[in-house]
Amino acid sequence: MENSYKELYEKERAKCNEYIAKVAELEEANAMLQFRLDRIHNNPLWKCTKGIRDMMLKAAKLRKRLKNLGGLRGFWAKVKYKIREKKAQKSYGTASYPTKEERLRQEEEQFDYMPLISILVPLYNTPQEFLTEMIDSVVTQTYKNWELCLADGSDAEHSFVGEYCRKLSEKDSRICYKKLEKNEGISGNTNRCLEMATGEYIGLFDHDDILHPCALYEYVMVINEKNADYIYCDETTFHKGSIDKMITMHFKPDYAVDNLRANNYICHFSCFKRSLLEGTELFRSKFDGSQDHDMILRLTDKAENIVHVPKLLYYWRSHAGSVASDISAKSYAIEAARGAVADHLRTHGFSNFNITSTRAFETIFRISYEVIGNPKVSIIIPNKDHREDLERCISSILEKTTYDNYEIIVVENNSVTTEIEDYYSKISQNERVRILRYVGEFNYSKINNYAVERADGQYVLLLNNDTQVISVNWIEELLMYAQRKDVGAVGAKLYYPDKTIQHAGVVIGLGAHRTAGHTHYGKSYENLGYMGRLCYAQNVTAVTGACLLVKKHLFIKVGGLDDHFAVSLNDVDLCLKLRQRGYLNVFTPFAELYHYESVSRGLDDKGEKAERYDKESELFRQKWKKELEEGDPYYNPNFSLDRSDYSVRI
Repeated sequence: MENSYKELYEKERAKCNEYIAKVAELEEANAMLQFRLDRIHNNPLWKCTKGIRDMMLKAAKLRKRLKNLGGLRGFWAKVKYKIREKKAQKSYGTASYPTKEERLRQEEEQFDYMPLISILVPLYNTPQEFLTEMIDSVVTQTYKNWELCLADGSDAEHSFVGEYCRKLSEKDSRICYKKLEKNEGISGNTNRCLEMATGEYIGLFDHDDILHPCALYEYVMVINEKNADYIYCDETTFHKGSIDKMITMHFKPDYAVDNLRANNYICHFSCFKRSLLEGTELFRSKFDGSQDHDMILRLTDKAENIVHVPKLLYYWRSHAGSVASDISAKSYAIEAARGAVADHLRTHGFSNFNITSTRAFETIFRISYEVIGNPKVSIIIPNKDHREDLERCISSILEKTTYDNYEIIVVENNSVTTEIEDYYSKISQNERVRILRYVGEFNYSKINNYAVERADGQYVLLLNNDTQVISVNWIEELLMYAQRKDVGAVGAKLYYPDKTIQHAGVVIGLGAHRTAGHTHYGKSYENLGYMGRLCYAQNVTAVTGACLLVKKHLFIKVGGLDDHFAVSLNDVDLCLKLRQRGYLNVFTPFAELYHYESVSRGLDDKGEKAERYDKESELFRQKWKKELEEGDPYYNPNFSLDRSDYSVRI
């Protein structure tokens, strides 16, 4: 045993000696390498070429950066984007402040109705710089009939808040200040502000933000012109204490209830008629952190004339501890927002719904509603030849769809191949599938109208033959909105085969023909969209007929698809007719399909097809002239109509 230990010891000792020798060799090689490097670095030629080497290194870094940006084209696109952003900031930032002449004009203007506006600001340990800038932005308003109600819950260490406000209130009777016995939180402090208020309209203002000097003037203008009883505006987030340093410019849609349920897009600067508070509270403390979302949902329910002023009139300061900077600074706000939305939905009769955060943001929600009953859905697919496309489409429906009460109606129109007839014979053996034959030249509207008349379903789902189902619950996701009494058409999120976006809602007036266009066109499927819009269900003016669900009786009620639009714009026309009757149209990103667009009939940019499209575009512009002139209510007028990516109009 002793000998074996000695042998093991000698082996380990030999290994150690071997490692020591290798380390010595490496140290010697390193010393020699350092010696050679020192000789090179001390060489006059090396020193003379330092500038050239630095340039080569910078060039290599530039090549790598260009490669990451997508080459010179990507780099130039980035430069143009930055230029647009700078121009936009100049147009909508401090440069938009009124000139002396414009300020004087606004100050002297006498409206028929000059309401007193009470601006409520709950104070709590407000930094002095924030406090003075906030109050100055109210004092310098061009509309002068206001009162500023300040309820202060600050602690003893921030006594300067009260001292400063008292001095101002002594000089200006419009500034009302009250020191609270205790801090009651955001909701409680704001409610104390309301007790001080005497105005016919109430405006809600955060203690660390800034108002544009024309904000109240713009609001009183729409109160007079549109009898507005709830008003909000566009807003921008800024940092580093300067409104020139904008982080985000939020250009909002007009009032959209589904958008508001999914996220508090209205936010600032909310101003409303005091009478809307009758029978309800302003802020409810159980929703602290999202008390404004709760309040907005309740008051917009009661309002008769909700008006959006599409101008940047509110500057939201981003700083450590603010929600504008990081929602995790107030993590309780997430649960409060979910609770506020749930309470709102219950008051509207919804039950068995689920509210979850989306990948866009914790307080941007996906709302899953219960599908009531088991209504039959008739899926209508016009087709001419193109067996491969049709087979891919129908196979994806049959293999993936989890909803069980549906029929597929293929409307055959002028096919010439025996291949497609063979497929019809095969697929018609499935009890879910019917083949209808429409005789006559291709007219998408007539074909679908013909099929709807013969459909058994309570709902009709218009579907292109060049689509392929991705989401297994795609019908449920569409149906949960289509079943609502206030909803007309519902559309899905469609991708090209390369997973870039083909459809995420339609905006009227968008595009070269100024008829209609798809937003976020060509963006990656991973893109969150402008302000998260690719991540939540929302109201839109129109959705594409490539995948559109609507109640059958509503389809018939509005006259179906207008056959004057033989190929294009018939879906947008249908959606506008539904909107004209007071129905909402909804886009949901949670029903997803591939769309091999234009495989069936080709593109519309050449020859007779281009002429036909021009003719239908002109007809559309004439038919919906008023709506086009007024602009799409869900697409802010500050956005370009030449681009689909929510670029700011310069």
